[in-house]
Amino acid sequence: MTQSARRGLLIILSSPSGAGKTTLARRLMAKDPALRFSVSATTRAPRPGETDGKEYWFMDRAGFEAATARGDMLEHAEVFANLYGSPRAPIEAELAAGHDVILDIDWQGGQQVRNSALGRDVVSIFILPPSIAELEGRLRARGQDSPEVIAGRMARAQDEISHWAEYDYVLVNRDIDQASADLDTILAAERMRRERQTGLTDFVRALNAEKGAK
Repeated sequence: MTQSARRGLLIILSSPSGAGKTTLARRLMAKDPALRFSVSATTRAPRPGETDGKEYWFMDRAGFEAATARGDMLEHAEVFANLYGSPRAPIEAELAAGHDVILDIDWQGGQQVRNSALGRDVVSIFILPPSIAELEGRLRARGQDSPEVIAGRMARAQDEISHWAEYDYVLVNRDIDQASADLDTILAAERMRRERQTGLTDFVRALNAEKGAK
């Protein structure tokens, strides 16, 4: 069967900070070069080793707010006094070209995207930690944040976790290898959904025509 190019999937990955969504997104990208990663914009300062346009698009607050006012952000939110958002134009272009796009965003952004014109393309996945103690341990082990910031992230985690039921799929990241394999399975199944196989209608018509010709 020959299929026409399908429209891309918009894969939302959300979790409390430290639950593993960024690591899982990177693993998925490494195994499937056809995937695209949506680089978010932010007003926070770059961390050591971060490059503009790679980890984030770094913007000042005035520029970010102007982009939001123009409708250039598919979703946006303020987290710990910094603004974060997903530039709309590159995402729309990738989906129209048939590329699957990964969005590493929080539940607020997920709600906005699901309620947008691109909601029909969304597959949403929430990543849970195996325990709150393990979540805090992961945040401390990565050594990126001060104790005050970690305390703030832990305080916010409970609210984030409360939104798990809004998602299509939920993975508990007890083991990163298993969670990665489960994520692969979800992506494979979503790509095979009947409505995403855009060549099926013509294929079935051809089958019927072939039967009628006999």
